[in-house]
Amino acid sequence: MRQAADVAALSPSSHNCQPWGVAWPTSPGARQEAALLVGEAPDGSSTDEPETDEYVILALDRQRRLTSLPAHAVEMLISCGAYLQILLHSLALEGWSTDLIRFVDPLSDERTSGTPSAGRPLGDTWPPLWSPLCAVRLRRTDESSGRLAELRETALARRTNRGPYRPEALDPTVLAGLCAPWAGAAEGADVTVRHLVTDGERSTFAHFVARHGGRDFSHRQAWRETHSFLRRNEAEAVARGDGFTLGQLFGPMSGPRRHILRAALAPTTMRVLRHAGYPRLLARQLALVVRPTPAIVTMSFAETAPGLEDAVRGGAHLAEYWMRATDAGLALHPVSVVLQHDDVRTELQDRLGLPGRTFFVSRLGRPLTQFPRSPRRTGARAVRMI
Repeated sequence: MRQAADVAALSPSSHNCQPWGVAWPTSPGARQEAALLVGEAPDGSSTDEPETDEYVILALDRQRRLTSLPAHAVEMLISCGAYLQILLHSLALEGWSTDLIRFVDPLSDERTSGTPSAGRPLGDTWPPLWSPLCAVRLRRTDESSGRLAELRETALARRTNRGPYRPEALDPTVLAGLCAPWAGAAEGADVTVRHLVTDGERSTFAHFVARHGGRDFSHRQAWRETHSFLRRNEAEAVARGDGFTLGQLFGPMSGPRRHILRAALAPTTMRVLRHAGYPRLLARQLALVVRPTPAIVTMSFAETAPGLEDAVRGGAHLAEYWMRATDAGLALHPVSVVLQHDDVRTELQDRLGLPGRTFFVSRLGRPLTQFPRSPRRTGARAVRMI
């Protein structure tokens, strides 16, 4: 579990907030409750339950979630789903296959009380600020594949790259390979992936970003929350294990430029300069980066109001896509600002003919420069034995 969690800790999340937790039931009482969560008989008499089965319970850590916008509720579940996918993939490579996933009833009280449905507490060791999302039953296979190191290398190489990409068109075969059938938590995800590769589509998207990409900068509460994840320097980022530095946002830069950017992005500065069109200027600068990108990838839920399972499986789908893209030598740069406000997202979907509810849009291409990795908490900090 520790080795798998170390790899899963490298999963993507909004603002690098890492809002996930995973509980590993080891006590008899906690194992029984986990068995109930996955639908086994209350007396543990399930006929297909070997004593060697293990369980993990994915949770949302409410202390680490984003809350400034309504859209963040779904974003946090997507981030947790991405973590779950990489965790289960890692465990599979160590010889533990995913036998069953059961999602917590979203109509019960567990999302605020921290207990599963039907009022069954997970015990005193369950973190009070964790809300359980799903329980997974793991089954021991004959042997591990010995390929966990390869997955770790891919996870380490996967990062957001906001720099320029090579302008050459991407091979359609490569793009098709990124959407091959999924396994793990991504299996069964009702997600539509679309690649915008024509000049017309990419131009439409770039113009849209220029018009609406400044919304978050001008939204006082949202920008204050975003800015709270900006770390002063690399040392602070490493110590805290989350958030991002200016270098991770803009690439290497000189000391004077760093000081200027820090002052320019401060909430006080943004509040004053928004009346002078500063957010629109930042949006146009983002659009200039977006326009020459060879492809834009979008992902959409089938439902306009996705449920808990939809969102978690969608996040798993996103993680698998991003890992495959990394293996193919491609980089991604999410342009989430056009999805975080319902009116802007709806207009974008109408412009591009995107179905359901779009939950991810990103630049996709072969990067010309490398960006540093974002800091991460150690894998063990997200795991609790209960």
